[in-house]
Parts: sequence; structure tokens; C-alpha cells
Amino acid sequence: MDTQIREGLEGVVAATTRLSSVDGEAGVLLLAGFPVEEIAPRASFEEMTWLLWNGGLPTAGELEAFRRRLASRRSLPAAALELLRETARRRISGMDALRMAAGALSLAEGAGEDPKEDALLLTATFPTIVAAYWRLLRGEEPLRPREDLGHAANFLFMLAGEEPSPERARGLATYLNTVTDHGLNASTFTARVIVSTRSDLISAITGAVGALKGPLHGGAPGPALDMVFEIGTPDRAEAVLREKLDRGERLMGFGHRVYRVRDPRADVLAAAAERFYNLGGDRGLYELARSVEATALRLLRERKPDRRLDTNVEFYTALLLHGLGLPTELFTPTFAVGRVAGWTA
Repeated sequence: MDTQIREGLEGVVAATTRLSSVDGEAGVLLLAGFPVEEIAPRASFEEMTWLLWNGGLPTAGELEAFRRRLASRRSLPAAALELLRETARRRISGMDALRMAAGALSLAEGAGEDPKEDALLLTATFPTIVAAYWRLLRGEEPLRPREDLGHAANFLFMLAGEEPSPERARGLATYLNTVTDHGLNASTFTARVIVSTRSDLISAITGAVGALKGPLHGGAPGPALDMVFEIGTPDRAEAVLREKLDRGERLMGFGHRVYRVRDPRADVLAAAAERFYNLGGDRGLYELARSVEATALRLLRERKPDRRLDTNVEFYTALLLHGLGLPTELFTPTFAVGRVAGWTA
């Protein structure tokens, strides 16, 4: 009998899935059979969710009917909204607020009766939860979801109170699509363990949110952006990064447990960030981030030539979401807004 302990289940086949395929050695990520660089920048979030749930892209009629069904389920149960008011009053963290409100979705009419309907409810309401929490935290009233807007556009509207431009909605949709699924990661594993006990889907996704809250899973995009701001100007990049490496600090946004080459999701989000910043974002910040990235990669190869430490998804997640107007406190909850499509599939 093999009694070897394999930390993190590395090298252990624990499940099979059609949702995604991760090849860390080659730097390839397939989402339901499509390379992430092909599907994420082109599909709407509704199309991406349908693909994960059904194994194929929808027809025009199927997509429109699904978009309407998803939009119709965006409103929160009254008790969930009251719970969010209390979390904001106590200034609970965004991930804790999302976890508590996710569990309160069991109070929605019909919840727990049909897993497919629960999946629809969870996916539809996660943006509403995050946006309502953020507005309440700032002393503002939550906004009612708009059924005439797509999933990404409605999320941005509920956060800011104004209809986003098509470019902003496209940028967010690309991000959400990119993070919908990624193999048997910690939060997905948590959800699968819970449903394997024949528990309900809402309980499983609440548990997944709890796993995602941990900084070793979902907590690095904010620090990656903080590092860019700390550097401030391109001419400071080398000195600041060298000091960090001298102190043995990790450079946030670089290196990945799975990918031994560049994270393919980083390329998708780098292209999305470039498109967005070319259309009117803070071009100076974009150029600073590119300079920091180039300097960091050079120093990492200089200091650690035996390890391949490339840009990962967190670096460009931070740059793109910041450009779209999201505060760092919402980076991980927004990740959950995208990942819930994979969790529920």
C-alpha cells in the first residue's frame, strides 16, 4: 500500500472533470474544451456559464432565454439584504459578507428544491451581494439590479450607479470568464466534498467561498497592485524590487504552484488591460505596471535561474480590476462572482 503523504494532493487523481484542463508544464488552460485565450475575450459571461453547465455553446435562442432567466433571479431575499446591512455596520470583510449572504440564499423562495435552480440563483445573486455590501459599507443604499443589462454590465452598474461603457463591461466579462474554472483547486474541491455528502448546493458554494477567503487561495491580487503603487515610477522599480528580494520577500503577481511557464490567464488579462487602458484608462499606470513586470521578470531570472517564475493571473487581475474602478477590497469577492459559474457546474 502506498503510504506516501502527498501535500496538496499533488500527483493524486481525486476526480475527473469536463469543465477545464490545466497543463502547467505547457502553460495551457482549456475551459470546456476551448483555449482560455480564445473563449474568454469573446464570450459573454452568460455564454461562458451556459458552456460550463451544458457542455456546448448555446444557440441564439437558448442564450437569450438563459440571459433572461439569469437576470430575473438577481434580487436578494429580504433577510439576506438585512444581513448585509449588519455586516456593513460592523465593517465585516467582503468575503465574510459574501459567505454569510450566500448561506442566507437558502431563504429564497424555492431554494433547495432543485440544484439547477439553486445554481441559477447563486450565479445571479453573487454580483448583487457584492455590490450591495460595498454600497452599504460606504453609507449608500443598494441599487436594484437591472434586467436589461448583461451580467457584467449590471454588476458595474450596481457598484457605481451608472451604466458602464461597452468597453468596461467587456473588460469585466473577460475577467469573469477567465476565472470561471481552474481544475481541482481548493475552493472547487471544498464544494465537491460538501455535495458528495448529499448536502445542498447552497451549502457547498458557501463552503467554497470560505475556502476562497484564505489568502493562499484568493488573496493576492490586491498586494500585487499595492507593490506597483509602492514603486510609483518606473525608475524606482529595480531598486525597490531588489530590496524586496534581498529581504527574502515574495514578489506578488509572479510564480504559480501549477504553472511552470507563464500563466495563460495572465496573457488574456494583459491583452484585456491593454485594450481598456488604450481606450481612456490611466495610461501612466499601465506603463508603470508593464515596467514593473519587465523588471521583476529580469530580476527573478537573475536571482533564481533554476526556477521559472513568470507573471501569473494576479498581476493583471489587479491592473484590470483597478482600471474598471473596483477597489482592492472587492478583488477576491469579484473573483467569486466569476468562479461561482464553475463551482455550480
